[in-house]
Amino acid sequence: MVMRLGIVVAFCLTLVGCSAQLKDYQGSEPQLDLFVFFSGESHAWGMIQDYSGKKTRSFEVIIVGSVVDNRLTLVEDFVFNDGEQSQRIWYIDKQPDGSYQGRASDVVGVAQGKEVGNAMFWSYDLVIPWDDSEIEVRLEDWLYRQDEKRLFNIAKIKKFGLEVGQITLFFEKQ
Repeated sequence: MVMRLGIVVAFCLTLVGCSAQLKDYQGSEPQLDLFVFFSGESHAWGMIQDYSGKKTRSFEVIIVGSVVDNRLTLVEDFVFNDGEQSQRIWYIDKQPDGSYQGRASDVVGVAQGKEVGNAMFWSYDLVIPWDDSEIEVRLEDWLYRQDEKRLFNIAKIKKFGLEVGQITLFFEKQ
């Protein structure tokens, strides 16, 4: 029993050691510049999966971004496959050290992000509808610039530190 526990712990530590880090993308191309990519109109298509990998919803998003000084404002209009529509407006500020801080009405506190090469890591707490109430979850987003017009996003949804779902998005600059 102790040996099995040791093997499980060693395996988990190996997985943690193998997880991607932002520095791994140093020098990768094309360079991701959040303000440049999202300035103007973009379209996105995505899906939400539960903890087992089962697709639970899909959606489209029309995004209009504008930059004034060190602030990117993103107006995101969502249409879900069940007909639900919603809007999120992000206010993202570029910090002197090159990192980002963002706010939106359904974000708890401040979102934090940093980009290196063609990748960005972005994390925040989000309030989402759940049955007849709301719950707070943690999102950990990885964004990857594919080319001049395309960006991929994989977001892990966590509750109490455990992954309970995933969001996959494909963006295309118009």
